[in-house]
Amino acid sequence: MGYEAILVFLLAGVFLIVLANFLSNLISHKSDNPQKREPYECGIETIGSTWVQFKVGYYLFAILFLIFDVEMIFLVPWAVVFKEVGTVALVEVIVFLFILGLGLLYAYKKRALRWE
Repeated sequence: MGYEAILVFLLAGVFLIVLANFLSNLISHKSDNPQKREPYECGIETIGSTWVQFKVGYYLFAILFLIFDVEMIFLVPWAVVFKEVGTVALVEVIVFLFILGLGLLYAYKKRALRWE
C-alpha cells in the first residue's frame, strides 16, 4: 500500500517538472544575440582564454567547508531538542562527530587544509 503512494508522488513530480519546462520553453522570449554565446555577459570583452584551470586544492577546500557547514545544519536542531531526546541521541551525535572528526583528521594528514 505504501509503495503505490510513493510511485504516484514520483510520477506527479516528474510530470510537473516536464510540464514546467515545456511551458517555460513555450512562453519564454527567444533572443538570438551573439553576446548570449559569450562566456560572461558583463559587457566587457574577455582577454585571453576563458578556460582557466584552478588548482584542485581550492575545490577540496570548498568541499570541506560544505561538509562542516552541513554538520552545523544537523547539529542546531538537535541542540534545540536536546533535553527531550535523551542519552541515545547524545551517543548518536557523538558517533556523528567522531566520523566527521576522522574526515577532518584525514584532510589534515593529506594537507588539504593548507592554502598555497
